[in-house]
Amino acid sequence: MTGSRAMEKQDSLPETETADTAGAKPPKPARKRNPSPSAPRKKSTSKSPAASKSTTQKKKKKTPPPGYLQRKLALLAVEAISLIGAAISAIIVLLGYSAEHFTGTRFFANLLPFAFGILLLVLLAAFFLLGWWRLRQRLHQKAEILAPAVAAGLAVVIGWISVQDNFALAYGHFRTLVGGKVEAGRVTLAHQVYAAYRRYGTRDLQKILDRAAPFTPAIEAAAEAFDVDANILHGIAAAESSFMPRDSADGGRGLFQITQVPKTITREAAEQLEVDKLDLQNPKHNAFIAAATFKHYLNEMNGDLFLGLLAYNIGPANGGLRFIMDQYHASDFTTIQPYLQEMPRGYPVRVLSYALAFRLWREEGRLLAYEEGRNAVHIQNIGIPGLHGNFY
Repeated sequence: MTGSRAMEKQDSLPETETADTAGAKPPKPARKRNPSPSAPRKKSTSKSPAASKSTTQKKKKKTPPPGYLQRKLALLAVEAISLIGAAISAIIVLLGYSAEHFTGTRFFANLLPFAFGILLLVLLAAFFLLGWWRLRQRLHQKAEILAPAVAAGLAVVIGWISVQDNFALAYGHFRTLVGGKVEAGRVTLAHQVYAAYRRYGTRDLQKILDRAAPFTPAIEAAAEAFDVDANILHGIAAAESSFMPRDSADGGRGLFQITQVPKTITREAAEQLEVDKLDLQNPKHNAFIAAATFKHYLNEMNGDLFLGLLAYNIGPANGGLRFIMDQYHASDFTTIQPYLQEMPRGYPVRVLSYALAFRLWREEGRLLAYEEGRNAVHIQNIGIPGLHGNFY
């Protein structure tokens, strides 16, 4: 009985309890600590790596200094303007020389080579842009200002080349290429002026310059008052009186051989001089009337210099030049010349050849013999007074 109960007691023990630990006291369970309701649980302040990296980048990002955008735009503008100027000058030179070399109408000898030259020009432009883009990246890595500085330097070099006489020839051929028949006619008239200048010679022209010296202040004042070229006004006086004021048989009086003048013109001259009565023997009064008359006819001919001078010389005779042009349906100086057989067709050429001498004297300090050395190219580069721009 006793053994049986002992075995039953032994069988009732937990499986984890061994004979060695059967008599030991069981361990006390760990007491759980309840958090105090007054002490809130602290939130974790640790951040993820991505959030930490984003915060670091924000700290490293700097705001651009004041005026940074304006400075960058200014540098880009300098670079763009310089490159555009250099490109335009190069195009003018290449097309000008191509037009000179391939002038003609034959397909294989003239037209086809010129077209091939245009294609080559496009390819060169593409290679230049590609090369500049690569060079610009390298320059920009070293300093932001280097690319605009190099472009500006290139523009300065091109600009210096542009004022040389050889460039003037290329530009003249380019104008003829673009201007077509109109420009060809103007070039022909310009060379008539150069031929007249050469024919008069520097010795005779120098005599006229010397005689003009006492009248220069009056002529310059008249030119400024009526906004006309003083060199052309000198040329008119040289053609009219050779700076020897006198009364001529046809009624011309004084320095500019004034004859019939509309009352509106004399009124304008008197207002500029602030006098009540004009004296044609007074060189200054004479010059102011001439300047007002020339300005009137120049406006009437829509700014065409050759027609304006021709109208000044013809005056109101035969209804004036405008009436003659309308009668024969002429539109310019070239088309009106065949109908002026009894009138001075060469007057504008003579005036402008004298005006050219005065312009050379002002800019060069001396007269240049047209046929000597490269003077012809240099004189054409200076240009004829009154014709818009040089290279005529």
